[in-house]
Amino acid sequence: MTNMEKQVLVEMGRLGSDQQKRVLEFTKTLASSLQKGTRGTDLLPFAGAIAKGDLNEMTEAIERGCEKVNADEW
Repeated sequence: MTNMEKQVLVEMGRLGSDQQKRVLEFTKTLASSLQKGTRGTDLLPFAGAIAKGDLNEMTEAIERGCEKVNADEW
């Protein structure tokens, strides 16, 4: 156990039950925000959802406009 974890436990011991529950929920929220990305298998239901012609149009639009920098914009 790290020193930080020990300090957290000491502080948790000072809190009442309701406050400890709040801390627990907060730590769960923090931990869930660490999860990044989506598994490829979760995306499979979306395969083929966009028509090929639409994908080609999107690709062309990206190639035409997304790699340009407007130096006067900032």
